[in-house]
Amino acid sequence: MNSIPPIEAQDRPARLTVGVVGAGRVGPALAASLQLAGHRPVAVSGVSDASVRRAAELLPDVPLVPPAEVLARAELVLLTVPDDALADLVSGLAETGAVRPGQLLVHTSGRYGTAVLDPATRAGALPLALHPAMTFTGTSVDVQRLAGCSFGVTAPEELRMAAEALVIEMGGEPEWIAESARPLYHAALAIGANHLVTLVAQSMELLRDAGVQAPDRMLGPLLGAALDNALRSGDAALTGPVARGDAGTVAAHVTELRRHAPQSVAGYLAMARMTADRALAHGLLKPELAEDLLGVLADPDEGPGPAPGASGPAPDAPDHGPEGGDR
Repeated sequence: MNSIPPIEAQDRPARLTVGVVGAGRVGPALAASLQLAGHRPVAVSGVSDASVRRAAELLPDVPLVPPAEVLARAELVLLTVPDDALADLVSGLAETGAVRPGQLLVHTSGRYGTAVLDPATRAGALPLALHPAMTFTGTSVDVQRLAGCSFGVTAPEELRMAAEALVIEMGGEPEWIAESARPLYHAALAIGANHLVTLVAQSMELLRDAGVQAPDRMLGPLLGAALDNALRSGDAALTGPVARGDAGTVAAHVTELRRHAPQSVAGYLAMARMTADRALAHGLLKPELAEDLLGVLADPDEGPGPAPGASGPAPDAPDHGPEGGDR
C-alpha cells in the first residue's frame, strides 16, 4: 500500500463542481465522497428507479438532468456507466458538443485507461481513469469503505498529480496502472473479488444441503482466516486435501458433488487443478502423490493428462485475457 501523507488544506486543488453521468452504485458514492472533501455536486443523470433512489439518498437536493446537461454544469464529470457502454457514451458526448475544453472527465472502469476518452480529449477535455478496487452496495456505507481503498489510476503524465490528489481526497490510495496493463489489472481483480462471491455463495448452498443451519456463521471465521493467511503468505497458505495430495478425499468430494450439485463439478475440478499446480510448484504437494490426484481431477471427457506442474500445458489451463465489469 502506498504511504502518502494527507493533503493539507492549503495544498488542496481548487474546489470543483461535480457531475455524475450514470447513477449506478459507484458514481453517487464517489460524488458524495468528493463532497466531504469540499467539492460541490451540481448534477446527476440516472434513468432507472434504482438510480433515482441512489441519487436521492447519497446526493440529496442535487438535480437529475440529462447527461449533456451534467457536462454543461460541472467542471469535474464522473462517467460511471458499465464498461461496454463507456465508449459509445464518450463518442456521443463529444459528437454533440457537450464536452467543454478544460473539463476534467473521469471514468471509473477497471478495464480501460484513458484511450477510451480520446474523442473527448480531442474536444479539449482532461482525461482521467480512476478505478476504485472496491465492491459497491449503492448505499451510504460505500462512502465509508473508500477510506484506504486502492484506486487504479491512469492519466497523462501532466495530469498525474491531479488524479492522485482526487483519489487521496476521497480517502483512497492511488496505484499507478499503465494503459497497456489495464485489462490484466482488471482481470486480476475480477478473479479475486467477483469469483470469490461465486465461490462463497456456492459453498453456503452446499452447506445448507448438508444440513448446516447457519452456513454464514460457519464460513465467516474460516474464510476470514484463509483470506488473511493468503494475503500474508500467498501460496504458502494453501491447505486442504488437494495441497496434501489426498486423492481419496478429493474423489469423495467429486462423487458427492456429482450426486447433489452436478452444476458445481466443473468449477471444483478447475479450481482443484489450479490449486494442485500451485501447490506442486511451491513444494507443498509431493510429486509422488500428484499422479493419483490427477486421475481424480481429470475430466472424464479428456482422460488422464500430464501431472500438475509437468512440462506442457496443464489440463484446461486458463487463458489470460480481459474481463469486463459493471459500475
